[in-house]
Amino acid sequence: MERVVRNRIESPPVWIDRVVGILEMVQDFIIISLCLGLFVVMLLQLRGMFLSLLPPLDFQVVTADILFILILVELFRLLIIYLQEQRVSIGVAVEVAIVSVLREVIVKGVLEIPWTQTLSACAFLMVMGILLIVRVWIPPTFDGIDPEKRFSKQHD
Repeated sequence: MERVVRNRIESPPVWIDRVVGILEMVQDFIIISLCLGLFVVMLLQLRGMFLSLLPPLDFQVVTADILFILILVELFRLLIIYLQEQRVSIGVAVEVAIVSVLREVIVKGVLEIPWTQTLSACAFLMVMGILLIVRVWIPPTFDGIDPEKRFSKQHD
């Protein structure tokens, strides 16, 4: 009786494999659509950034545009890693979060943000920094390319 239960767990029915394969293809199509859309947004943002470089020059707007483009590039990289490995890269996701928070602080200005928001942003950045350090020792849960392997080898 135990063997029958084990065999059922180890080998799912064939139709489940087909459904999972179709769902993975649909998911890949959605990710590719997001990549294309993100690429178009990056091009439009670059156009807007170059137009903002014309006089009169507002450094706060230019800085915000540059940081926003960096966020978009990191999101694009996150989607590419997901397409290649079918997983979300913790390191890239944390980097996107850090740059996003720093962009908001830089755009609004540290002196104009209420102290409670500044304190919470500092706590959030500290947690994200700790997560960046800890992820080096987290073993990968997949077989394939590990984009964070190079970083972990440098700090071993």
